[in-house]
Amino acid sequence: MAKFIYRMQSILDIKVKLETQAKMQFASAKHALDLEEEKLEILISRKEAYLEEGRSLRNNSLNVKQLKDNKTALQTMDIFIEEQKGQIRIAEEKLEKARIRLQEVMQERKIQEKLREKSFEDFLMEENHRESKEVDELTSYTYGQRRLETQ
Repeated sequence: MAKFIYRMQSILDIKVKLETQAKMQFASAKHALDLEEEKLEILISRKEAYLEEGRSLRNNSLNVKQLKDNKTALQTMDIFIEEQKGQIRIAEEKLEKARIRLQEVMQERKIQEKLREKSFEDFLMEENHRESKEVDELTSYTYGQRRLETQ
């Protein structure tokens, strides 16, 4: 039996490598998004701490400077939180682009694999046809030899 050689194996190999790279880019984008969300959680917890500090300042004694500082800190945290939400939106957009790219590359690889499978099926059919032809020729030859011997 002849050996199957896929003519476009190098293209399939490239598609597999591109898919691997796209997976790494997707994972990197996901990691970046996770980091940005973690930063937002830290900012929110800091804001909660400032809110709690403000409540305790109002309950204990009315120190105007500390209250103003606390209010300024809360306003600053609100600004930081909004900026961080913007960073998260940017990271989400990058993640979505990486996901779309990964999906496209996976689709291209699957197409190449299907082409390879189809080529292999065609090869098997041709090989079976060739073997069948050889068996027929051998049978005809054997039959012809027997007729010559009986005559």
